[in-house]
Amino acid sequence: MALNPQQLAAVKHTDTPLLVLAGAGSGKTGVITEKIAYLIEQKQYSPRSIIAVTFTNKAAQEMKARLTKKLGASVVRQLSVSTFHRLGLNILRESPEPAGLRKNFTILDQSDALTILKELIREQNSPLEERTAQSMISNWKSAFIGPEKALKFADSDQATSAALLFRDYEQWLRSCNSVDFDDLINLPVVVLSENAEMREKWQGRVRHLLVDEYQDTNESQYALMRLLMDKFGALTVVGDDDQSIYSWRGARPDGLITLKDDYPNLRVIKLEQNYRSSQRILKAANAVISHNPHLFEKKLWSDLGIGDEICISVCRHGLDEADWVAGQILMRQYQKQCAFSDFAILYRSNFQSRHFEKALREKNIPYQITGGSSFFDKAEVKDMLAYLKLLVNPDDDTAFIRVVNTPRREIGPNTMMKLGDYARTRQTSLFAACHEMGLESVLSGKPLARVQGFANWLTVQGDNAQRGDPMAVVNEVFDAIHFRDWLETSADTPKAAEKMLASMDELLEWMQRLMVDEEQKDRSLNEVVNRLCLHDMLSRQEDGKPLNAVNMLTLHAAKGLEFPQVYMVGMEEDLMPHKNSLEDEAIEEERRLAYVGMTRARHRLTLTRCRTRQRYGESSLTEPSRFLADLPPEDVITIGDTGTNNEERDRQAGQDALASLKELLK
Repeated sequence: MALNPQQLAAVKHTDTPLLVLAGAGSGKTGVITEKIAYLIEQKQYSPRSIIAVTFTNKAAQEMKARLTKKLGASVVRQLSVSTFHRLGLNILRESPEPAGLRKNFTILDQSDALTILKELIREQNSPLEERTAQSMISNWKSAFIGPEKALKFADSDQATSAALLFRDYEQWLRSCNSVDFDDLINLPVVVLSENAEMREKWQGRVRHLLVDEYQDTNESQYALMRLLMDKFGALTVVGDDDQSIYSWRGARPDGLITLKDDYPNLRVIKLEQNYRSSQRILKAANAVISHNPHLFEKKLWSDLGIGDEICISVCRHGLDEADWVAGQILMRQYQKQCAFSDFAILYRSNFQSRHFEKALREKNIPYQITGGSSFFDKAEVKDMLAYLKLLVNPDDDTAFIRVVNTPRREIGPNTMMKLGDYARTRQTSLFAACHEMGLESVLSGKPLARVQGFANWLTVQGDNAQRGDPMAVVNEVFDAIHFRDWLETSADTPKAAEKMLASMDELLEWMQRLMVDEEQKDRSLNEVVNRLCLHDMLSRQEDGKPLNAVNMLTLHAAKGLEFPQVYMVGMEEDLMPHKNSLEDEAIEEERRLAYVGMTRARHRLTLTRCRTRQRYGESSLTEPSRFLADLPPEDVITIGDTGTNNEERDRQAGQDALASLKELLK
C-alpha cells in the first residue's frame, strides 16, 4: 500500500516505544502490516521474534491474509498474530506446570462456568445469583486478586459470599484441570511475574510486540504486554482514545496516560487522514467528540469530497421512525441501484431492533442482525463439544454433567447428586469417582452399573482417540450413542431435526479441516478441541458469508466496520446517551460511542429521533439527544422538527412517492 508521511514514519520507527494515535478509517491495520514486513525485510528480524496482538479472531485472520500476500505463507506461519487470549493460551499450553495445570487442560466457556457456579451456590446455600457472582469473580481475576485477598477485604455480605464462592470455584477448576476465560490472561501474568525463568525465556523470545486497538486493553492485558517486552522495550501500540467504548469489559481510556508514564521516551505519531468518510461526516463527528477531554489532541480530515448533508429526521413515534427508515432504504436502494448490504441501522440497545425488524419484513427488505445467537449456542453443538472435551480430558466435570444422560442412559438427578457428593468428599472428578471401589457405599445396583458403564466406555474411547485416527474415533463415538437418531427424535419438528443434523455435519467437517495445521502437520484431538472452545468464546459467527441484507447492529458491535449509508436511530436523551450513563465519565464514553457510530458511515449519515416514545405501556414526550446540538448547523438538514403543516406535507409527499415507487416495483 502507498503510505502517507505519518504512516511511513510509524512503520520505520523502531528505536523507542511508539504510540500510533490512529483515528477512525486512517489505515491502522495497513500500518501494522507494513511495519511487520519492514521489520522482517529491512531490519532482518526473525518472524518468530515478532508478536502482533489483535482483539478479534477476524482481525487476526485479516492481518494474516494481508501479510501472506506480502511475505508469503511460509513466513507468516512463523509469526504470532493472535488475540490476547490465544496468546495466553499458547503460553499456558507450552508450560502448563508453573500455572498448576497438567497437559490437556480444558477451557470453560461462560455457560459452562455458570453451570459450575450455580451448583456451588446450591451447595453453599448462598444468596448470590450466578451471573452476579461470575461478574465479581471476573473483576477480581482481572485485578489479580485471589480468593483469600477477596475474602480479607470483603466489605459486605454479598462480597463475603462471592469470595467464599470464588475460593471453591478456583479449587474446582484446579482439581478438574480446567481454566476459564479470565485465566487465559490472569494465569500467564501470575506465572511470568513469579517465575523468573519463564519470564526471561519469553522476554528473550519477543523482539517486537505490536498491539492493535490498544485503547481496548484492560489492566491484565496491559500487565501481560509489559511482561513480554520489558527487556527490550520494543513496542508499537495502535489505538484511538476516542473509540474506547468497552469500560464494562475493563478497558481503560486512560491507558494512554499509563503508557506515557511507564515509557517516558514514548514517541507519538498521529494518523489524522481518514480514507473512509466524507468531509461533512468527519466534521460532524469531530464536533461531537471535541467536548471530551484529550491527552493527545487530533482532528480527522478527508479529501474524499464534502459529501451529502447530515440528515436529522424527527419522527412521531417509534413505529413511525422504523417505517420511515425502512421506506428510505427501499427508495435509495432502488434509486441508486445499490445492494441492501450497503445500509446499516445502528442503535444503542438491542430492544430497539423490534420495530425495525417488523418494518423491514413488511416491505420485504432482507436484513441480518449482527451479534445474534452463536453456532456454539445450539444445544446439539454444545452436547457434541462436551463429548469431545471428555475424550481429551475425562476429568472435565462440566462436560460430564452435560452428557452423562444425553442421550438418555437412565442416570437421573438423584444418582448424579450421590455421585457428586462422593466425588467432592474424595476431592476427585466425577469420572475418577466412577472407578473407585468406595462408590459402592453410596450407589448400588443399576445406578452404579450405569455410571460405571459410562465411565468405562469413555476410558476406551479416549484411549482409542490417543492411539488411532482421532476423527475416526470421533465419528465412532457419535455412531455408538446413536446421536443422529437422538437428534431426530428429540426435535420438535422435522425441519428442526434437519437443522440439528446440519449443525452436527458442519462441526464434524470443521474438525476435519482443523486436524491439519498451517504447516500441514497433524494436530492432536486436544489441540482441535481447544481451538473450537476458544473460537466459541472469541469470534461468534465472525466467519459467516456476507449477505445482501440490511445490517442491524448495536453501536458497540459496529466498531471496526463501515457502511456506505448509516442510520443512527433513537437519538434521544435516555437512549443515546443511555439513561444509566449520565455521570461525567459515563457521558464521555457515550459521546465516544456516538463518534464511533458516525464514523462508520462512508457517504451518507442519517440520525433519527422521535417526539414521543412508548415507555412501560404509555407514550411520553422525549428530549433530543444532547449530541445533536453539537452538530455544525451548516452541515445539517432537519426533517419534521416542529410539526408544522408544511413539514407534515413534505413528509406525506415522501410517503406518496414511496407508495408510487412500490407500485412501480410491482
